[in-house]
Amino acid sequence: MPDEKVQYVPLPIPSYEEATSSRPGSSQLGPEHSSDDLERQGLLHHGTSSDNRPTHNGGYHPPTVESARSSMDYLASSAENSPRESMEDLRRELHEMDVDDSGQSSSQTTRPTLRHHFTKPFSSLTKTLSNIQFPFRKYFPRFRFRPDFWRLQMNEEGQACMIILRMVGLLIVVLTVYIFFVSDMFSMGSRMSVGQSYTPSSVENFVQSHINQSNIMDNLNKVTQYAHMAGTEGSYALAELIEQEFLNAGLEQVEMEEFQVYLNYPRSDGRRVAIVDPPNLVWEAAIDEKKVYTDPPRQQTPVFHGHSKSGNVTGPLVYANFGSREDFQKLADKGISLNGSIALVRYYGTQGDRALKIKAAELAGAVGCIIYSDPAEDGFVQGPVYPDGRYMPKDGVQRGGVSLMSWVVGDVLSPGFASTPDEEKRLSPAETPGLVQIPSLPIAWRDAQRLLQVLKGHGTKAPKDWVGGVPDILEWWTGDESSPKVNLMNLQDEVERQPIYNVLGRITGMEQPEKKIVVGNHRDSWCFGGVDPGSGTAAFLEVVRVFGELLSLGWRPLRTIEFASWDGEEYNLIGSTEHVENEMESLRLDGFAYINVDVGVSGESFEASGSPLFRRILYSVMGRVADVAANQTLKDIWDGEGKSLGGLGAGSDYVAFQDMAGTSSIDFGFSGAPFPYHSCYENFEWMSQFGDPGFDRHRMLAEFWALLLLELADSPILPYDMEAYASDVAKYVVDLEKYAKSKGAPLKSPKNPQQRSETVDMWPLHDAAQVFQTNAATFQEWEQAWYTTVYGSGGFESNVLGVRRVNHNARMADFETNLLDLSEGGGVPNRTQFKHVLFAPQAWSGYDEGFFPAIRDAIDSGNWTATQSWINRVSDIIKEASLNLNR
Repeated sequence: MPDEKVQYVPLPIPSYEEATSSRPGSSQLGPEHSSDDLERQGLLHHGTSSDNRPTHNGGYHPPTVESARSSMDYLASSAENSPRESMEDLRRELHEMDVDDSGQSSSQTTRPTLRHHFTKPFSSLTKTLSNIQFPFRKYFPRFRFRPDFWRLQMNEEGQACMIILRMVGLLIVVLTVYIFFVSDMFSMGSRMSVGQSYTPSSVENFVQSHINQSNIMDNLNKVTQYAHMAGTEGSYALAELIEQEFLNAGLEQVEMEEFQVYLNYPRSDGRRVAIVDPPNLVWEAAIDEKKVYTDPPRQQTPVFHGHSKSGNVTGPLVYANFGSREDFQKLADKGISLNGSIALVRYYGTQGDRALKIKAAELAGAVGCIIYSDPAEDGFVQGPVYPDGRYMPKDGVQRGGVSLMSWVVGDVLSPGFASTPDEEKRLSPAETPGLVQIPSLPIAWRDAQRLLQVLKGHGTKAPKDWVGGVPDILEWWTGDESSPKVNLMNLQDEVERQPIYNVLGRITGMEQPEKKIVVGNHRDSWCFGGVDPGSGTAAFLEVVRVFGELLSLGWRPLRTIEFASWDGEEYNLIGSTEHVENEMESLRLDGFAYINVDVGVSGESFEASGSPLFRRILYSVMGRVADVAANQTLKDIWDGEGKSLGGLGAGSDYVAFQDMAGTSSIDFGFSGAPFPYHSCYENFEWMSQFGDPGFDRHRMLAEFWALLLLELADSPILPYDMEAYASDVAKYVVDLEKYAKSKGAPLKSPKNPQQRSETVDMWPLHDAAQVFQTNAATFQEWEQAWYTTVYGSGGFESNVLGVRRVNHNARMADFETNLLDLSEGGGVPNRTQFKHVLFAPQAWSGYDEGFFPAIRDAIDSGNWTATQSWINRVSDIIKEASLNLNR
């Protein structure tokens, strides 16, 4: 009887012939991607490494409908070639056993439909079938099949035997149903069509071998052709370029995401720094840099501070070193008042966040703040300056945002909710705690030199550690109320609803399409952006291209990958934060990881910061990326330098993901000595001459990035290290205890219980850390058990085990979300956007990580009752999150 047609929708993966055939219509593949070439590249090989060892993912294949049917095809074909020639023979034998076959007509009706699924042989299952048959064979070593085995002669005394035989027959049927349809023992479940598999090792080899340095160099050249500040025509034009690259790569659901946010821009005639009194010292700063490009000329961004206060103020000049709160306190201790003054401070040093320098000056009483680049930190004192070397030239100026990103992140007028075009609930600039309240401007040391010179004889001589590298300053003085008066004018065009655009594109996962790994890099820059963020963007686009090639060959990850080009990062991490606020519930539920690169390459030293969950996979991937010049892997170099995974502060687009959505995040890149940071000298020529002339670091960055992404999106079990996390939390508690002691907290001591009632007891945190360590160890045991089980069965996973694995991954990904304090009044006090109980930027050191931020802020305030309350609250959250791992 001919087979009946049964509708079947295959997985969206091509056949072997389709995957290996040439694609003349593809924009990404040329003739070189023939079947032979793909075989050479190893993309279509099985799951072993070059030395025939199993890869980390081995031969794992998640179960699919197609594979289950293929398994049945093999079993049916085996039955057809056995001594029982057909299903009809089997029924005849059962009939001869006098087994009730009342359902025969029904079986005959359904048999053609079943045969449609069971007739195609699948020879790759031979080994698996043999393994399953083996246990039965060993119990019957001398058994030979006899055609008359079941033909028993029945008599009047044989009814009991007949009942037993019927029970045995029923047991065989039940066991067969269980083996074939419930246990999924024969499930191949491979990510393939018609038996063609894309193994982890082959995909990794493909990705690494296809990262192209020339492509990355071309990408950087393209994205640095014009200035592209957030909200400007340049940024939008670059967004269109990146959108087209996403489309060329074949990404899905490519879109531009619009938000309308508060931005400011400098007026050409609205900036001034000048000595106005006494008359004999009258002088005015040049402010702007020289033209970097003259043939042909390119428009440059004027020198200014993003989100600075607009204003025109005049006051005596006072030098305050690095502008930290401690520096201003030293001036106060010397009797030097800053009330009504213009503060002059330098970049870097004991206060790395430029916004907090200005805030400290504001709190000290200054009416304006000027920040300059001192050659001791980033100029000729360090070495040759551009165009002869890597360092900042005398007229170079470090632009930058001065919104208080450790207090409010994202659009400062919509803290906690997204600034979508139709959103009407917004603060005014005067209401938001995210903006400083005094005007500021950045200047070059060329201009600061004159300001420092006129301070001689005013105030007191500066301490030795306040002396910078500006030449021709005979004596460094602090200045005071008697100092020459300086006019600081900073008039801005302020736009409360300026459109910015994120560019998004996806590769949909095949096993858990709703779960996603987000890969982000911002594209906006203060000028040409050759380093920040151009180096990251250039590598980002190459990673997108290579993953697009994989997609065109039929490969898909287990989980969805979302590529994101953020706008507005330089102002206050705006684009990424608004995206997270707009997608908050979805990310808390389905965001598995966020991978961020900002400054991709500024030197030769590989650095990484992130959630402790990434430690194991970080080391693993570093071990696969080679530094050819050093003849070592990144891990070899990392270990030799004694490095470790750092914590996340508030420096880039991971903040909203990690601290607000609870999506585990990691940030990495190559860093080095200072460079013309945020100036127009930070361009393609600087990178090609001094930053990374051969673009080797860019290649290594892209390789690391792509391999890490593969591990997170395509490993059957998320490669997270829960035990490393637990170990780090225990260390965080010890460090917090030391910090509290240094701040004079009355710590409770087990050795001295007779203490005054107002004490700070750290024991709940120690206890929570111990509970976490115990549960993490138990939780991680299941992963090893899974690998042992699956590898022991030749790489096959039952449906039941697959469900447990998916649940295991979900609990692992949910752990960070469970560390969010979402209760009433939850989050860090006065900084309630930050919900994570372990991680947030420090309130007064924004770029640095602050472990236990709510407790730390309470310690800083000296409120010991609040400190204890937060200790108890955070301890309960950590305990509950760790207990949820094994429920």
